[in-house]
Amino acid sequence: MDGVVMSPMQVSRGFKKETWKHTILLAFQSLGVVYGRLSTAPLYVFGSIKSKDIQSKNEIHELFSFIFWTLTIIPLVKYAFIVLRADDDGEGGPFSLYSLLCRHAKVGLIPTSGRIGDNEEETPSLIKLDSKARRAIEKHKSTHYLLLFVALLGACMIISDAVLTPAISVLSATSGLGRSLAKISAKFASSDETKEHLTKALKKYVPMPAACAILVCLFTLQHHGTDKIGRIFAPIVITWLLFISCFGLYNIIQCDSQILYAISPVYMLRFIKKINIKHWKLLSSIVLCIAGSEAMFADLGHFSKRSIKVTFVCIVYPALLLTYAGQAAYISNHFGADDVFHLSESIPNRILQHAFAVLSIFASAIGSQATITAGFSIINQCQALDCFPRVKVVHTSEKIHGQVYVPDMNWIFMVLSLAITIGLHDISQLGKATGLAVTTAMLVTTCLMSLVIALYWEKNLSISACFLLFFGSIEAMYMVASFMGIFRGAWCLIILFILFMTIMVSWHYGTIKKYEFDVENKVSIEWLTDYSPGLGVSRVPGIGFIYSDIELGIPAFFSHFITNLPAYHQVLIFVSFRSSPVPHIPENRRYLIGRVGPREYKIYRCIVRYGYCDNVRDTDDFENQIIRSIGEFITRENYDCEALASSEEKMMDIGSSMGGGIGLIPVKDNENVSNFNSRDLISSESQRNLLDVPSGSGGPPSHKKRVRFTMPPKSPEMQASVRRELEDIIEAREGGTAYFLGQSHLIASKGSNFVKKFLIMVYVFLDKNSREPPVELNIPNAALLEVGTVYSI
Repeated sequence: MDGVVMSPMQVSRGFKKETWKHTILLAFQSLGVVYGRLSTAPLYVFGSIKSKDIQSKNEIHELFSFIFWTLTIIPLVKYAFIVLRADDDGEGGPFSLYSLLCRHAKVGLIPTSGRIGDNEEETPSLIKLDSKARRAIEKHKSTHYLLLFVALLGACMIISDAVLTPAISVLSATSGLGRSLAKISAKFASSDETKEHLTKALKKYVPMPAACAILVCLFTLQHHGTDKIGRIFAPIVITWLLFISCFGLYNIIQCDSQILYAISPVYMLRFIKKINIKHWKLLSSIVLCIAGSEAMFADLGHFSKRSIKVTFVCIVYPALLLTYAGQAAYISNHFGADDVFHLSESIPNRILQHAFAVLSIFASAIGSQATITAGFSIINQCQALDCFPRVKVVHTSEKIHGQVYVPDMNWIFMVLSLAITIGLHDISQLGKATGLAVTTAMLVTTCLMSLVIALYWEKNLSISACFLLFFGSIEAMYMVASFMGIFRGAWCLIILFILFMTIMVSWHYGTIKKYEFDVENKVSIEWLTDYSPGLGVSRVPGIGFIYSDIELGIPAFFSHFITNLPAYHQVLIFVSFRSSPVPHIPENRRYLIGRVGPREYKIYRCIVRYGYCDNVRDTDDFENQIIRSIGEFITRENYDCEALASSEEKMMDIGSSMGGGIGLIPVKDNENVSNFNSRDLISSESQRNLLDVPSGSGGPPSHKKRVRFTMPPKSPEMQASVRRELEDIIEAREGGTAYFLGQSHLIASKGSNFVKKFLIMVYVFLDKNSREPPVELNIPNAALLEVGTVYSI
């Protein structure tokens, strides 16, 4: 029998207990993943400003004042000390905040509530007091749609940022490489005309091809996972921060020590008093200094709160302030010189400038890692909550569940990033688009966070309103400034937003409509158990797995199959997957097992529960786990009545890693099975191993793992009926296994409006071109039966 049942929150608290040694290790890795973006922002903050837009040295001081207070208020105060506390069992990002609201304010539109055993995540600590705000939000359906849209908006911005950031980071670095090569070639030029020609050619033609080559290498490395990438990249980021902060301090001392007075907010007020359209455009470049702050929260699942906070406060924040202060001091001292706004020009020694150019290339590639990793995390969360098409998700760490790699989207990111780099090939235009993505994502986090403060933390509404007004007003100011560059590069973000939002909304809409159609057209259990024998339905040897989205009744496609082919297997198992708005479901609550109809029919239901960061389908022994769980259920059913849920079909929590062996006992080939009766043994090949040798292969068959199930030793506590039922399952498994899967064909009903037809058309296209369900579930093609059904929506 499985052990003590733990709630997800209890598991989370146990997982998050970390030593300082572990914190330091994670902090070291976070430098190469989370903070690469923030650390390389000095490459393009001042670099994206046109020299003609600055009128005097005083404006440089005023802009540095904006940088200082923006870095202090947004990444330090908002994210490091407030938002990181609102994690969802160790996960971050806009969808984690949305999932908190779904559970604690009942605003979710995802069809996971009101079903069998849906209160498994309820714990006394999560029962919140009623309030007027909560009642108002729960009552109005329009607020539910609005919150989902806001969460999807934040997700789209983070995903779009994963496309834009590699482009602007790498292009900024290769521009410095072009200038370095131009200076080196100038020494060997025979004439001034040749020198000028080489300088222009190198500055024009080197950056973009070099950037494209680096981008390809960067995305090719992603399959190694966060852990390896963090270990490789972290030393480079540390070297980079040490390099730029030391020269920043040098420039403060040598060029303009008065820059330190600009930390006074008086300088910001001077800038605001004389603000005009040109000054608004300058702010769209200044906001890039906090580009990467959202990754502190979105990448939380890859690390820990303490490691991310310690790294920023102790290393990243002071290093960036020294860098920006030094660069501003250099610009004010050399105001009017050529290329003075580029960071490489502030390096005093020419030889060190060339070394800086090489180091900046590595650092810029690393700077893209934060948003790429955040994009993978957000896509994984969206897919689990039915807001993104089926894509392959690879968990790259056994210790930290949030470390994922999405190969399909990785290559799409690469193609889009290359297209934008080639299409725009201008740092200023890329900066406008990136700034708009950054500010919009931060504003979404602020809005959702204000609701979390009021509804989850149960703070006073005035505190929630103050949080929204203070941080929201700053981010809205920067967002307006970035939006003014809509015709100077920000338009490409709008295109990316429309693309990803259309994909998410269409997939969510199609999934919801398909689920509602299944529920409306399901067949009662009595039809299968009482009426089907009268139709001449016969039972055949073997086990049939019926995969369906519904959790009560018989899916319409299976009744359609039986009507046309009146036969089904000796043992039937209805399998459905339930996504829950939590990051992880504990192993001992993974499966919900129940019986469908009378005992003699041997029909069971298995509901597989998973959080938005779990990966339960892509396993080698998924089928074996279900069969073993059913054996456990049969054994416990008679004497563990308290574990049965009170519902139409009585269900019981069964873990995937059970001990004690009171049901069916799995035995591998290499284990000693001489003590068991051979009559009680069956062998089964795992789903993945059935696909090991492709058809037509001329080579010898590979040695495949075989899993055998055996009856537990005879015990006076086990009833004869229970033993017979377990023996029937073993016998059925020996007869073979078949898999039934509904193949849906959605069509819009006559008279539907254009929006509905368009959403269904996009859903059908995505469904045909995304990962196939049999592949996703590791179902062997030889044992698969797909039943087509037309859904008129």
